[in-house]
Amino acid sequence: MTVEPLEQAVRRLVAIEDIRQLKARYFRCVDFRLWDEFADLFTEDLQVDFAESTSSPRGKQEFLASVARHFKTGYSVHHGHVPEIDVTDDSTATAIWPMYDRVESPSASGYVSHEGWGHYTETYRRCDDGQWRICRSRLTRIERHELPKQGVSS
Repeated sequence: MTVEPLEQAVRRLVAIEDIRQLKARYFRCVDFRLWDEFADLFTEDLQVDFAESTSSPRGKQEFLASVARHFKTGYSVHHGHVPEIDVTDDSTATAIWPMYDRVESPSASGYVSHEGWGHYTETYRRCDDGQWRICRSRLTRIERHELPKQGVSS
């Protein structure tokens, strides 16, 4: 077993914590509808693969528009749990995040209310400003259940 030099270990652990905070902001921004802050969490060349999405966004602008449209009204809660984060070098990292979400949308929204769980598989890049951002995100579901239609108003 090779022992990692202390300075390298500290850099790796700081990067892991920065990425954990990045994903926490992701969940908070979606649930509180903070779209400007949400947009800053991604690289310009973002690649998205959310197979369940009805709009099938691929790039950053399509993804941001799709999320804002789907979550315009109603309520949501998104959780990420015990990620496996691998810092591959000073500017690249990957992670797998077990996740849970519940989304309640008004019937008229066209978005299906649901509850589900699965995994985000992501790649991160440290950008020129020193901040980590999501450059690839894939959501795979283990389960997703549609919720009964409700009269959610806001």
